[in-house]
Amino acid sequence: MLQDSEIQRMRGFGLQFQQGAAGYRFSIDPFLLCGFCRVAAAEMAVDLGTGVGVIPLLLTARYGVQKCVGIEIQPQAAALARRNCLLNHLERKVSIVEGDLRRHRELFAPQSFDIVVTNPPYRTRETGKTAPDPERAAARHELAGTLDDFIAAAAFLLKNGGRFHIVYLAERLTDLLTTLRQKNIEPKRLRMVHSRLGDAARLILVEGRRSGSPGLQVEAPLYVYEGNGYSAEVLACYGEMKG
Repeated sequence: MLQDSEIQRMRGFGLQFQQGAAGYRFSIDPFLLCGFCRVAAAEMAVDLGTGVGVIPLLLTARYGVQKCVGIEIQPQAAALARRNCLLNHLERKVSIVEGDLRRHRELFAPQSFDIVVTNPPYRTRETGKTAPDPERAAARHELAGTLDDFIAAAAFLLKNGGRFHIVYLAERLTDLLTTLRQKNIEPKRLRMVHSRLGDAARLILVEGRRSGSPGLQVEAPLYVYEGNGYSAEVLACYGEMKG
């Protein structure tokens, strides 16, 4: 049975998300990631560590993706993700698999997807204070899979030439790019995310291509805030326009 939860409605894409009143709560990061993604409606996509299913539903609503899968290890979050598919009448296009992405070979055949997307935990077990709530802890720290595990799963699941999209901490950029190359996913696009003009980058958005040729495009920075609110580009990630 689901614990106490609430529904958050997003005006732009007409989506609504049910999430726990306590425990893990999604942030702006998956919206920035989906705005960065390049996805065609006919492509098969999978989200690693989907939480309550925000990314698969956004990909479906924004790009018209016809088949998207979310993999989630935590039963409570997986149940909410399935509920969100029903709430948005997208259960025929989005499916949720409760499972451990570290056992990806047992979940899907190799090269099953054109697109792999992920908003993984940013911190290693040894870094920072672990949240007492298990859902928050697993979302922030690598308790159920390291960066290497996420990228290994992506490399297995992607078709040759398939694309991998990730949002991650800017301070771990070296770890990310090194691991991608080790797993035969060549970094192709990179964008820094700054809170405001003049601030250091906090996040990075990266696209890689399985068995891709070398050559990295560094895109213009993304600024989250402009004046007293979100920038026009961030509002577009929510499907809204600046008034």
